[in-house]
Amino acid sequence: MLVHLLLNLTNVLVLNMRQTPKDIAIIGSGLIGSLLAIYLRRLGHKITVFDRRPDIRTIEFSGRSINLAMSDRGWKTLAEVGIEKDIKEIAIPLYKRAMHVNNKPVYFQNYGKEGEAIWSISRGLLNRKMIDLAENEGAIFRFNEKVWDIDLPDARLYTGATEKGEWKAYDYDIVFGCDGAFSRIRHKMQRRSRFDYSQDFIDVGYKELTIPSKDDGTHKLDKNSFHIWPRGKFMFIAMPNLDGSFTCTLFLPFEGEISFESIKSKPQAKDFFKTYFPDVIGEMDNLSEEFFKNPTSAMVTMKCYPWTYWDKVALVGDSAHAIVPFYGQGMNAGFEDITILNKLIAKHGDEWEQIFQEYQATRKPDADAIAELSYRNFVEMSSKTADPGFILQKKIEKLFAKKHPEKWIPAYSRVTFSDQPYSDALFIGDEQEKIMKQIMQIPDIETKWDSVEVEEKILELLNQG
Repeated sequence: MLVHLLLNLTNVLVLNMRQTPKDIAIIGSGLIGSLLAIYLRRLGHKITVFDRRPDIRTIEFSGRSINLAMSDRGWKTLAEVGIEKDIKEIAIPLYKRAMHVNNKPVYFQNYGKEGEAIWSISRGLLNRKMIDLAENEGAIFRFNEKVWDIDLPDARLYTGATEKGEWKAYDYDIVFGCDGAFSRIRHKMQRRSRFDYSQDFIDVGYKELTIPSKDDGTHKLDKNSFHIWPRGKFMFIAMPNLDGSFTCTLFLPFEGEISFESIKSKPQAKDFFKTYFPDVIGEMDNLSEEFFKNPTSAMVTMKCYPWTYWDKVALVGDSAHAIVPFYGQGMNAGFEDITILNKLIAKHGDEWEQIFQEYQATRKPDADAIAELSYRNFVEMSSKTADPGFILQKKIEKLFAKKHPEKWIPAYSRVTFSDQPYSDALFIGDEQEKIMKQIMQIPDIETKWDSVEVEEKILELLNQG
């Protein structure tokens, strides 16, 4: 631990010697904005964080959150500034999926190798903690101050109470847009010529619900599992919290025969859960009230380019690459943006335009790759995880990977338990899937899945590639 801290301190000292302090604004006090503030303060920059919302530490949570799944990429970014231990204190490791299939006992699927886990963290708790840590570093937060416009060439911000009211101007050296999928900073960048932008809403929405703790404060379900109720075109998930409760999320089409639109009353909500999630309805004390109290929210994939403007403005996190949450990588990808920026700052020093150019060129392919992987994983989680053929395929892959770890790393492990580029995970995963399609066509694969014949066939196909 001492060596780790000394290395971090050495990195910071080297960076400080190579960079001239700047007056920097960060728009958005969420996870990405607050962590970026910590990084930039460590480098000696003056940091002001603007947010149109109230201080999250002073308000009740809104019922719009999906618990976060911190994986290796996220932990790496936190470790670089020495706050990994602080965050693990509010996280719970999840070593496996718990699959709840109707009329079958719950069964478990390990995520990776022995000891590998994703970590469940309440978004609200983490955001509060990160703001505290950023303030401790000296970052200034300006809550309830809405940024309406930015003069890109001068990095000048305009804030005010209303869009058509009186505005106040602030001049900065650099502005980072960390204000989410509907970023005000990106909105201004979109008006420029040759700015590419697309957004794609999926027809599935989500609603947050709760499984409360037992009377003694313990969890009603296994606390070290990610619980999934796969039902084809929709699903229900549950992730544990420190207080013994579970934050649950219902993913359901907005419209159609089985949809949020079709559930119009409390009795209908109860009937829906009795029909499709009978093993959990008894654990949800306030199902009917929460169902109609908490909002139904949409999910969007947003892509754009470029992410930067000269040496003045850069987009980080969801403002540059919002993705659907089904791989649990939205936060991790945003944190990794910061890791890449940090490396480039160490490489280029005061050359901010060069830092920004290399940052966007490096990250864009990986952002597009994790967007694709995240969308695909919804199909896997809602449909395939309960399919016998899919389960058998994963058993074959796991056995082969155990015997030949240098030849086969599953796509999920590349994404979740490594920091290899997302684009590599997508490409190699597609190549592996081509091989497995051939393997699953072997006659009587159900009885010979763990045979030498199957192992040698995979090796043969890998050599052909």
